[in-house]
Amino acid sequence: MWPPETPPLPALTRAEGQLIDCYLEALDLLGRINPARGDGTYRALRAAQALVGKATELRDALALMHERGERELHGETLARALRTLDGERRAGYVTVPPARES
Repeated sequence: MWPPETPPLPALTRAEGQLIDCYLEALDLLGRINPARGDGTYRALRAAQALVGKATELRDALALMHERGERELHGETLARALRTLDGERRAGYVTVPPARES
């Protein structure tokens, strides 16, 4: 049996696509830095160092959108793209995990 087919990505501009990609990559890095989920300082340090570059790429994607006259973020469309790319699960690593019952 094949896994269910994922829905297609909504139509995005190249800059919107770059924004979504950079945002998700930054989320992944933040998840590795999260002290409530981490297991070592070296891994978190490497993720923090990479986050600086990813933040720059994120800023550049937004600046490009602004320069091109894209003044609004279409939240509903971008949220669909994030869901399609597993953004909800990836964002979960940034949060504090629930307390374990003793």
